[in-house]
Amino acid sequence: MSAITAAPPKLERLAPLFPEALRTQLVALRRDLHENPELSRREERTATKLYEALETLRPAELFRVGAADGVTGVGVIARIRGRSASAPAVAVRGDIDALPIQEDTGLPFASRNAGVMHACGHDVHATWAVGAAHLLAADPALGDVIVVLQPAEETGAGAQVIIESGALDGAAAIFGGHVDRRFEVGQVVAEAGPLAAAADSFDIELTGAGAHGARPHESSDPIIGAGALIGALQTIVSRRLNPAIPAVVTIGTIHAGSAHNVIPGRATLSGTIRSVDPDTRRFVHEELRRITQTIAAVYGLQARVDLTLGPPPIVNPANAAGWAREAAVSVLGESGVVPLGTLNMGGEDFAHYMERIPGCFMRIGARERGGEQIPAHSPRFHAAEESIFVGAAVLAESARVASRALA
Repeated sequence: MSAITAAPPKLERLAPLFPEALRTQLVALRRDLHENPELSRREERTATKLYEALETLRPAELFRVGAADGVTGVGVIARIRGRSASAPAVAVRGDIDALPIQEDTGLPFASRNAGVMHACGHDVHATWAVGAAHLLAADPALGDVIVVLQPAEETGAGAQVIIESGALDGAAAIFGGHVDRRFEVGQVVAEAGPLAAAADSFDIELTGAGAHGARPHESSDPIIGAGALIGALQTIVSRRLNPAIPAVVTIGTIHAGSAHNVIPGRATLSGTIRSVDPDTRRFVHEELRRITQTIAAVYGLQARVDLTLGPPPIVNPANAAGWAREAAVSVLGESGVVPLGTLNMGGEDFAHYMERIPGCFMRIGARERGGEQIPAHSPRFHAAEESIFVGAAVLAESARVASRALA
């Protein structure tokens, strides 16, 4: 499918930015990445393809960085030279990893790797980062632009790998985006304020005393305690928080027992906590621990709670959001910039960059006109191909706007 000709009229203004050869190259790259997805920290082939795609631009710097577990070369960094050596550098980021999901899209370029698919659009994110590099090579920003192709976003570890590599040392701003089928291709959310939640995880172990299923009085039943705990943890959000404050507590797994007539001695639960401000984050953690220990005591159990901090929330600052909005309006016109509407409680490790560097994270429409609002992390998820060109153009222009503003 032609990426521009099938797009809404507002995208016709992008056509001059993407000659036929470049459009063909980017579409082919996206389809190759989609067809050959790789899980977090295993993106060796993906990194090679992206490195080769950037190598043709002869960037000022081009290198690969490793992953936290010692696997080398699964991230790619390119530095596109700007017009002034004295101007501050800015960065744009695309993530590259896939998810452990069996694809059910029916696309002609569907995943060939059983149980692995790009169910979150990172194939498009990687491709639009390469596209942005092409646009910046053709029409440079004032300062250098660091193009980051980041591994392991889905595990929350990839941004730290890039930071620890030193690739972003000296960067004065950073921009990124995520495909979103809630919005049509040609619509971009670039606004100040919260855009994604902190994504923390927890593991709970309840230890009691096992017994015969026919003699429960001889046990301290962790399954009964777990059942009570599941309901009680939901009261953190429903009864302990102000209803105006967004938060989520979700139990994702529960495991206990080995036979129908055996009361086990142990039950485990795990789940996720989502919040958008530090005070709420801290409060929910405290309440989870308190409620777990209290419920365990009521049922004669011992409890262990392990909390793992994930990415912090993304809260776009006004200045960087203003640069991104200016860029999106320049690319798409005023009608192309739309409000977020419902707050996204998903997590995004781009937040780790924004703890150190001012930046803006955007939602970029990926639903074809008249298409279905398929949720991310679904076996049927896919991003409309035209979103490649919107993302590339908006990221490149965001870099140019920010570079001028920071000079």
